[in-house]
Amino acid sequence: MTSAIILSIGDELVLGQTVDTNSAWLSRELATIGVRIAAHATVPDDQPSIERAIRSATVNCDVLIISGGLGPTEDDLTRQALAGVLGMPLETDDASLKTLTAFFVNLKREMAGSNRIQAMRPRGTTMIENTCGTAPGIAAMFGDCRIFVVPGVPKEMKAMFSRDILPALREAGGGAAIVSTTLHTFGLGESNIAEMLGDVMQRGRNPSVGTTVAGGVVSLRVNSYFESPEKAVAEMERTTATCREKLGHLIYGQDEETLPSIVAGLLKASGKKVATAESCTGGLLAKYLTDVAGSSEYFTHGWVTYSNEAKTQQLGVPEDMLKGHGAVSSAVVRAMAKGAMRLAQADVAMSISGVAGPDGGTPEKPVGMVCIGIAFKDPHNASSVGTHGRTFRFSGDREFVRDRSAKMALAILRFHLTGIVMPF
Repeated sequence: MTSAIILSIGDELVLGQTVDTNSAWLSRELATIGVRIAAHATVPDDQPSIERAIRSATVNCDVLIISGGLGPTEDDLTRQALAGVLGMPLETDDASLKTLTAFFVNLKREMAGSNRIQAMRPRGTTMIENTCGTAPGIAAMFGDCRIFVVPGVPKEMKAMFSRDILPALREAGGGAAIVSTTLHTFGLGESNIAEMLGDVMQRGRNPSVGTTVAGGVVSLRVNSYFESPEKAVAEMERTTATCREKLGHLIYGQDEETLPSIVAGLLKASGKKVATAESCTGGLLAKYLTDVAGSSEYFTHGWVTYSNEAKTQQLGVPEDMLKGHGAVSSAVVRAMAKGAMRLAQADVAMSISGVAGPDGGTPEKPVGMVCIGIAFKDPHNASSVGTHGRTFRFSGDREFVRDRSAKMALAILRFHLTGIVMPF
């Protein structure tokens, strides 16, 4: 398998002032032709640092793509660093200088003397035309490693890479491809998911399956590398089917699908209206439900009843219930959901009440304890209302507890709408 390293140049990248989106884009494009990414590296606008990075990378990969440092200013030092590594002087490329001069003539602007360096390349290398800007790219060989230098400006880099570099690497790659997909789960931890998948996650397996966690969502990344795109896709789909078989309804979506978008689709398909009543989440559940375009089709009302008085006055939760059970209780969230559903004339309502922290916890109701309720119309008797309440204990800071609570409410709603018993 052909391997590549992507080297990004720039002080602003090293300091975190600018996010390096080029490396991610290049990685995805290279994967389509079967090129394995060995590493990403970022170095500042310093010639010795760039030279060291180039030398180190070229002994560890077949292809090195360098992004940035081709501008006309004093801190644009990539071409000088490449010349230093190659042991070759910089010389003017006449065709590039002609193109560069014409660029400024067409703009009716005088070209600064500093721009001339953009038409220079190390002796023995070739220029890659830039049709979107002033800085051409450079193609070179160092030992057995092919080097491509492209501008850091994303528009210029993408055009250059797609037009000239990708076809050259595809031809050399012989038609191999890496294809990927991501499956999303919510409700169980990463270790539980890994245990359920078993040998599907075995190292060295092709397609490979790995897990990542973000915002309580455990995602499975399936990467498939084979000699042709068709074979790669077929094997990826086979492994994806195996993952679905092992995890069942824990998987709620794939690739760009989110928990809110999946729930939105179920609500639209069912024609049901939903309302929310929230305390500790402060309207976060309502936000998630309305983040999806077209949410007016299914979302009717949302209440944020933070105080006990609001729960009573706005939702009709009995005072004696609040005094007897406390705001964070299954009884109260069921009453909140029932009141919201009645007032909104909705088909289903979700409610949340909990201790998000960092203060307010007690031994009986510690920080992270959250109750989630649901109220729904009986499908067999429209005048009858069913309610359920569940209690959870989420670890983490205030933001995490609130986010996890809202997502768990979405998960409960998802299983209710599908008629499937929650597996956790």
